[in-house]
Amino acid sequence: MTVDPAEFTIVLVTVPDADTARRLARMLVDERLIACANVLGPIQSIYRWQGIVEEAAEHLLVLKARRADLAMLTARIEALHPYDTPEVLALPLIAGAQRYLTWLADVTDRES
Repeated sequence: MTVDPAEFTIVLVTVPDADTARRLARMLVDERLIACANVLGPIQSIYRWQGIVEEAAEHLLVLKARRADLAMLTARIEALHPYDTPEVLALPLIAGAQRYLTWLADVTDRES
C-alpha cells in the first residue's frame, strides 16, 4: 500500500520550557493525535505581544500528524497549553519515505 504524504502535516508549537514540551508531546503521542514529536531548544523567540516587542526562551515542538486530525489536534493543544494564544502552525507535507509514511499512518490509527 502506498501512503500519500498529503495525508500528513508537520505542526509547529512553541512552549515555555522543556518540561511542558515533554508533557504535551507525551500526551499527544499517547492519544495517537501525533506519531512523533521532536523537542528543540531552548530557542530564542522575539515577537510582538499586546503592542510590546518581547523576547523569551522557549522550546519548539515539531509534530507529525494526520491532516484529518488537525482540528482535533489544535483543540487539544489549546486545552493543554499554558499560553492564552498558543502557536499552532501546520505545514503541508509534500514528500516522504514510504516506510516512514506507513509508520506515521500505523501509529496514528485510532481505529486499531
